[in-house]
This record gives sequence, C-alpha cells and structure tokens, in this order.
Amino acid sequence: MAGTDALAQDFVRFAVDAGVLRFGEFKTKAGRLSPYFFNAGLFDDGAKLGRLAEFYAARLMASGLAFDMLFGPAYKGITLAAAVAVELARRGRNVPFAYNRKEAKDHGEGGTLVGAPVTGRVLIIDDVISAGTSVRESIQMIRAAGAQPVAVTIALDRQEKAAEGGVDSPLSAVQQVKAQWQLDVVAIATLQDLLQVLASAQDPAMAGHSERVAAYRARYGV
Repeated sequence: MAGTDALAQDFVRFAVDAGVLRFGEFKTKAGRLSPYFFNAGLFDDGAKLGRLAEFYAARLMASGLAFDMLFGPAYKGITLAAAVAVELARRGRNVPFAYNRKEAKDHGEGGTLVGAPVTGRVLIIDDVISAGTSVRESIQMIRAAGAQPVAVTIALDRQEKAAEGGVDSPLSAVQQVKAQWQLDVVAIATLQDLLQVLASAQDPAMAGHSERVAAYRARYGV
C-alpha cells in the first residue's frame, strides 16, 4: 500500500527539504544512472528522525495492518524500529520491538536477536527494498524464532524493475517480495508520488527535475 495522497506527498517534500532525497546523477546497485537518490541514513538528527517516525506511524495506522511487534534489520532498520515504536506508543499503540546484530555474541544474552522476544505477528521495518536481501534474512530469523512475518513497511517504493544478473526483471523488488513471501508491503510514498510533487512544484528548480525522473520511470518502471 502507498498512494498518491497528501501524506505521501508531504513525505516527499520533507525528504527533499531534509536533503535525504536528492537530484542529479547517481549510479544504482543495478548499474543504472538514476536522476534521484534516496538515502535514509541522512535522517541523522533527532528532529528529522522524529518526523520520519511520524510518517511511518501515520501510514501504518491508516493501513489497518494487524501486527504485534516491530523488527528492524541491521543496520538502518534498528533506528527505524526504535523510533517508530516510540511514535506508535505516543499515539496510544504501544508495541515491542526487536532487531538483529550482524555478528552473534558469545556472552551476555548471546545470539543475534536483541530486544523484545520475537513472537506473534511481526512487522519488518526498513528504509527501501532494493535486492530484498535484508527482508529475506529477516523472514528467516523471525520464522526461526517461531514467529510469523506479516508485512514489510518502507519509506519509499522506487517502483522500478529489479535487476537479476544484469537482466531486468518484469517485477520490482517490492513486487518480488510480495510474490515470493506473500507479505504485504506498505510504503509511505512511491515514485509516482515523487513525480506528482515535481509536476506540481512551484519552485522551478524542483519542477525542472520532473522530465528526467519521468523518463527514468518510463525506461525502468513497473
């Protein structure tokens, strides 16, 4: 779920203002030259992270998804899961959260999972889905703990074809996750929302990016 709605477009504007969504020429992991780049690691202070958590929480509460806890894959998902759990609690929906560490500890509590016990219906929270690797690893950890992964929530759905061995797939990475794992994917915003913001921008500099982003979607979009 995502869509051309006020929440999504407000998020796009926020990401641009925060310097997290940038325009230019960027090489993607698939080797494509993208006219935009979304780097959630740049939500790097308390105000920006708090505002980001508000967008996640608002989208989740509007989605109607049923879940019992949050799971944040290392590393970006750790901060996201914690921040969104705080915001959901502030809105009256207090849920536990957990995350994984990359290397297992052999002392203390040990293992790779940290935080609340991983049980019930688990919502995976991440920034984007590129190759789907972190989602796959998260699903495996959640199931190994005896819990049920039910959905993934991300900030931005790029809505572009996944690349497999240099060959474009007919499906996007998000669509692959939905098809392979039968999980819902809830995005705060999509590439379509970004295009709508650019098309309606009063700032000529912003509006000037619209044609290049639209051309990129025409070539690689799903």
